[in-house]
Amino acid sequence: MELKNKATRFGPREIFNFKLLGTPQMRAFHMSWFAFFLCFFAWFGIAPLMKIVAKEMSLTKSQIGWCIIGSVAITVLARLFIGWLCDRVGPRLAYTWLLLLGSIPVMCIGFAHDFTTFLIFRIAIGAIGASFVITQYHTSVMFAPNCVGTANATSAGWGNLGGGVTQMVMPLVFAGFVTLLGFSESIGWRASMFVAGLMCALTGVAYYLFTQDAPDGNFSELRAKGLLPKKEESKGTFLEAAKDYRVWALFIIYGTCFGIELTINNVATLYFLNHFDYFQEMDSVKALSIAGLIAGSFGLMNLFARTLGGHFGDKFGAKWGLSGRVKWLFVVLFCEGLALMLFSQMSVLLLAIPALILFSLFVQMSEGATFSVVPFINKRALGSVSGIVGAGGNAGAVAAGFLFKAESLTWPTALFVLGSIVTCCSFFCFAVNFSEAAETEARLHTDAVGVGLSGPLELEPAPATS
Repeated sequence: MELKNKATRFGPREIFNFKLLGTPQMRAFHMSWFAFFLCFFAWFGIAPLMKIVAKEMSLTKSQIGWCIIGSVAITVLARLFIGWLCDRVGPRLAYTWLLLLGSIPVMCIGFAHDFTTFLIFRIAIGAIGASFVITQYHTSVMFAPNCVGTANATSAGWGNLGGGVTQMVMPLVFAGFVTLLGFSESIGWRASMFVAGLMCALTGVAYYLFTQDAPDGNFSELRAKGLLPKKEESKGTFLEAAKDYRVWALFIIYGTCFGIELTINNVATLYFLNHFDYFQEMDSVKALSIAGLIAGSFGLMNLFARTLGGHFGDKFGAKWGLSGRVKWLFVVLFCEGLALMLFSQMSVLLLAIPALILFSLFVQMSEGATFSVVPFINKRALGSVSGIVGAGGNAGAVAAGFLFKAESLTWPTALFVLGSIVTCCSFFCFAVNFSEAAETEARLHTDAVGVGLSGPLELEPAPATS
């Protein structure tokens, strides 16, 4: 797919320059991260409230485990489909419909009255997690090779921030409904989820109105002008991506970083409430709020940690080529596994918090480093590659969920086992290699980069990139 006028600069000067909101590149960046943020917020909005839900519906440990698995299982299929859909109709329409349709189960989970109905809605909500693939796709087609890793990592990182914010904000929203408006706890968590779903629906409308698929227009317009291959010519891209063993290596790798983040988002508040004595004597609303704030620190690292992973991926790529990006990925993933094992052994709250933050740093840098590699695997099948790799994150979370469901394993032991698995899986990075021709092409594109974004700052347009 040949697209021109990709942005060749991405940094604080571009991100916080409001004049650049007039450019399609920066508009896509800001809309995509914000949409993903709200999707993440809605996706895991119920997680910090599970103590209340479990009490109301008398859920067992095994049933809570099934809820953890269900929340991420459907996203595996949704991400595979949405990647293919992006190649066909473009990210603008894909995101619009995902936000509008995905908001329905988020709002409707308030109608759940027992474990079965709750699990059905929890599974349905998981489809909204496919938003990640569209976010990465949209920034990948808007930014040039020299900065695409940083742009991808920042858009996804700021989106993932929703996972941390929801741990902090949803207990406060719940507390507001209960203490300020006088709702019962049963009505309070239901009303909280309705608010999250409504925000997703409104963002879906905004995405349609304020973004476009590519720097020079929407896919339908570009195809009509002969600037993009027709839909029929994009057939077979999914199979093409699926036949590449490197895609499946990245599938596993992403499962051991983003999959772990999803798992922690699901269990963090409950983990702190159940495994640290500090919370045992508090009333439920206060304990929930404090545990949510601590658990939220894990997700808040997305504010900069994932960006660091992508930024250093770009730097390693500029110095050592595509193989440099892969080596950086190995380093941060290996350290993630060690940090997770360390956190699992913490039994004192004051030690557990810094261990959690260190672990979070490496998790999110690993995610950013992964998607600094993905855009270079197969540019013709970018959506399908992104979808498969992104699905790996959810597949990893599903697999991890079974550890937390097992009655025979304590949650600290489950975390230690996960850390060991991550450390071992980091060696899959060495299966991701590139031909000399791909290395040369990437070098040429990096060397040929222009001076920056076209648009209000009157900078020259970027050269055409594939």
